[in-house]
Amino acid sequence: MDDSKSKDTARVPQYEADESVGSSELLNASGHKQELERQFSLLSICSIGITTGNVWAALGGSIGIALYNGGPPGVIYEFIAISIFYWMIAACIAEMASAIPSSAGVYHWASITGGKYGRVLGYFAGWWNFFGWIFGTASMSSILANQVVSMYGLFHPDYAYERWHVFVAYLLITWLCCFTVMFFNRALPTLTKVGLCFILVGCFVTIMVCAIMPSKTGKGYATTAFVWKEWQNQTGWTSNGFVFCAGMLNGAYAVGTPDCVSHLAEEIPSPRTNIPKAILAQYLVGCLTAFCYIITIFYSVHDLPALLSNPWPFPLAELYRQATNSRAGSLGLLIVIFFPTVSTNIGCYITSGRMLWTLGRDDATPFPGWVGRISARFCNPLNATLVCGCINTLLGCIYVGNSTAFSAFVGSFIILSSASYLAFILPNMLSRRRHVAPGPFSMPDPVFYAVAGLACAYMCVWIVVYCFPYAVPFDATTMNYSSLIVGGLSLVVGAWYVWILKRERGYVGPKGVVVVVVDGVEGRGVGAEAKM
Repeated sequence: MDDSKSKDTARVPQYEADESVGSSELLNASGHKQELERQFSLLSICSIGITTGNVWAALGGSIGIALYNGGPPGVIYEFIAISIFYWMIAACIAEMASAIPSSAGVYHWASITGGKYGRVLGYFAGWWNFFGWIFGTASMSSILANQVVSMYGLFHPDYAYERWHVFVAYLLITWLCCFTVMFFNRALPTLTKVGLCFILVGCFVTIMVCAIMPSKTGKGYATTAFVWKEWQNQTGWTSNGFVFCAGMLNGAYAVGTPDCVSHLAEEIPSPRTNIPKAILAQYLVGCLTAFCYIITIFYSVHDLPALLSNPWPFPLAELYRQATNSRAGSLGLLIVIFFPTVSTNIGCYITSGRMLWTLGRDDATPFPGWVGRISARFCNPLNATLVCGCINTLLGCIYVGNSTAFSAFVGSFIILSSASYLAFILPNMLSRRRHVAPGPFSMPDPVFYAVAGLACAYMCVWIVVYCFPYAVPFDATTMNYSSLIVGGLSLVVGAWYVWILKRERGYVGPKGVVVVVVDGVEGRGVGAEAKM
C-alpha cells in the first residue's frame, strides 16, 4: 500500500504557493481564480466541438484542391488515414484535459510536461496554437465569403468575380460572427445547439439529395471504379506515395481541431470527465458524417474536368449543379452548407478568443492587462475576441492585395496547431508522464506510449511534408510559404519572449493548483506556479 502511494505521489507535479491569491478566492485547474460562468452543459459543449469541427462542411469546402491529390479515391483514402492519426492526437488531448482542465489548453500542458524547459516550451506552444486558430478562423470566413459569391454567380453566367467582392462578404461575415461571440455570450449554449441541428440536418439533406437526384435527372451515377479505384495525380509530382502523403493535408484541415473544447474547460461543470466525452462526440459525429458525405457526392459527379475548372470560387457550386442538374438545386444545397459553416466560424471565434485571453492573463501578450481581462458586463473575454476580429480583418486586407500571401497564412493552420500539440505530447511521453497526475480518463501505459508515439511520429514527419509545394512546377504564386510563415512568426514571438523576460515582473507562465479529492468531491487547492 505504501509503495502504491509513493508511486502516485511521484506522478504529482511539485508547486510553490502563490501568495498573491487570496485564501477566499475560488481557483480552477489553471491556478487562476474562476472568472467565467460554467454555463455550458455536456450537450452544449459537445455541440461546440461538433460545430467547430464540422468535418463534412470543411472537407467539402476544400474539395477542389483535394481532388488534385489522387481524385476521389485519393480524397477518401487520405481522409481515412489522417482520421486515424487525429484520433490518436485527440486521445492524448482528452487525457491531458482530464488531468489539467484549463482553458489555456496546450499552452498550459506544454508548460507542465516540459519540466525545466516548460516555461519557454509552453510559451511557444501557446502562440503557435493561437496563430493556428486565428488562421483557421480566417479560412472559415473566406470559405463563407466564397460561398456567397458563388451563390450569386450561379444565376449570373456573365459574372466574373473579383477579390474585392469576396473581401466585402468576408468582412460582413467576420464581424457578424465576432460580434455574436462578443455580445451574445449567454446565448452561445443555445446557438451552438442550433448549429448542431444545422450540421446534422444539413449533412442528411445533402446526402439524400445527392444520392437521389442523379437517378431522377438522367445523368446517372459515377462508376464505382471512379470513386474507389481510379487514381488521378494532377499535382505534377512523380511519386504517388508522396502525393498521397501531401494530400492528407486536406483531410487534416477538416479534422484538425481536437483541442477546441479544451479551451472551454473553465466554462463547463465537471470538465475532467465532460471534455473527454465532448472530444469523443466531436470525432465520432465528425468522421462518420464526413465519410458518408464524400462518398455520396463523388457518386454524383459526372464531369470531373468541369469541376476542377469551375468558374466560381467555391467548387461545391459546380459539384452540386452536376448532382441536381439545376442551378436552383445547387443554390439550395449551398444554403444548406452555409448555415453550418457560419456555426463553425462562431466556434472558431470562441476558441481563438479564449486562447488569446489565456495568454494575456499570464502576461504573454502586449497590453496583457487589457487582453487578459474578462468583461464584467458580458462575462467573456471581450477584448481578446475583438483583437481576433481585427487580426482577421487585416488578413482580409492582405487577401485583396495578394491572394497568395493570404493563402500562405491560412495554409499554415495545420502546421502551427500540430506544432503546439507536439510541444506537450512529446515531452509528456519522454518524461514518462511524471509531471502530470492522471485524471478520470487516463490511458494505460502500453496504450499511451503506442498512441502518443504514433501521433508524434506523424506530426514530426508530416509537418515537413506539408511544407512542400502543392504542385510542380511551381513559381512565386504557387509556392508553399508555410515554413516561412511559421518560422517568421516564431521569430517574432521569440523576440517578444526575450523582451518580456526583461520586464520587472518578468514572465512566469501558466499556474496550477493542487486539487484534493475527498470522497469523490474536489476541494480547492492552492494557487501555484509550476517549477521550471
